[in-house]
Amino acid sequence: MPRYVVERSFKEGLRIPVNDEGEAVCMSVISRNSEDGVTWVRSYVSSDKSKSFCIYDAPSPQAIRRVADKNGLPVDQITEIRVLDPYFYK
Repeated sequence: MPRYVVERSFKEGLRIPVNDEGEAVCMSVISRNSEDGVTWVRSYVSSDKSKSFCIYDAPSPQAIRRVADKNGLPVDQITEIRVLDPYFYK
């Protein structure tokens, strides 16, 4: 399955509480994503919480856009990525 990085911008900053409410938000995103065959692998957030860079396995960029819309999440850019392992050269 292809892997993508999804760049998102949050004007007010990304705020997900570290409690039961935050867990419920994340679990609902995971559940909605699975309906379109999309798997949220990991996310990275800038120190000011204005941008996130999320790694997804998905059948297509369109599937990622569909689930982002269902989850109320912005999408700035979707880029298909591949692993570049620095140890490959040794």
